[in-house]
Amino acid sequence: MSTQMPLENDGVKTGHANDDFAWMEEQTSPWKDAWRRLKKDRVALMGGIVLVCIILLSVAAPLIAPYDPNKVEMAARLLPPGTPGHILGTDQLGRDMLSRLLYGGRISVAVGFIAVGIAMFFGVLIGLLAGFYRGLFDAISMRCMDVLMAFPYVLLAIAIIAALGPGLINAMIAVSIVGIPYYARIVRGTVLSLREREFIEAQRALGASNFRIIFKHILPNALSPIIVAGTLDVGWMIIAAAGMSFLGLGAQPPMAEWGVMLGEGQKLILVAPHISLLPGIAIFLVVLSLNLLGDGLRDALDPRLRQ
Repeated sequence: MSTQMPLENDGVKTGHANDDFAWMEEQTSPWKDAWRRLKKDRVALMGGIVLVCIILLSVAAPLIAPYDPNKVEMAARLLPPGTPGHILGTDQLGRDMLSRLLYGGRISVAVGFIAVGIAMFFGVLIGLLAGFYRGLFDAISMRCMDVLMAFPYVLLAIAIIAALGPGLINAMIAVSIVGIPYYARIVRGTVLSLREREFIEAQRALGASNFRIIFKHILPNALSPIIVAGTLDVGWMIIAAAGMSFLGLGAQPPMAEWGVMLGEGQKLILVAPHISLLPGIAIFLVVLSLNLLGDGLRDALDPRLRQ
């Protein structure tokens, strides 16, 4: 009997060790867990693939575009799609539509991402400081955000462009300013829920500075809603910038930009519908892929769905 007892004890210890090791293997970081669940979402992956393909085609436009996007050839004006040498046809000035679509993607997609980056930077910074310090800064900054949110987005963007003057850069600045309250509100609400948590109190007890607490402990825990909001907001920024160009307030002709192409084709919609239809389809595909990807990220980063 005495010879079996050590074996039984060893077996119990080994069993507990194996259980602990298996439990540790199952525990993954939130980002790895989110990526694992995102890979299972075929719709979101399809949206991401379409978005990446459009971005790559736009970046490679100087290498793959068959013509100069601004080259005028009046003898070849209003050619329909499928014409030899002009697979997507030409516009009213004989410019190749495929070349203009590729070059237009470089501008429209870049404006969307840059505008979101600007709005996210200032919105996240304001939200972090307002939610953490509260007091007078919180009251003043949030009232300013309320004033911006009280105006319809499009009308506010038009008013800002009217003050700055028409142009692509001014249109990008305008849609960025309109988007700042969106991120400020999201981040402020997240910070308010985090600032009183135990791990923040522990950092204060250890003597950590406010700067370290905000940017090393609070900001990383607030990244999930920021990423999801940014992904969904890029599509809106692209539509807003294209809308400003369509109204003549953003990019100006003869620049190859999707909103400009829509504006130029509206007068010929019955004669040559492809001039407006092609950039409209391009905007639709980009926005749809961003929304599908954003919905997938929202589900993947939702802590309530983690097992």
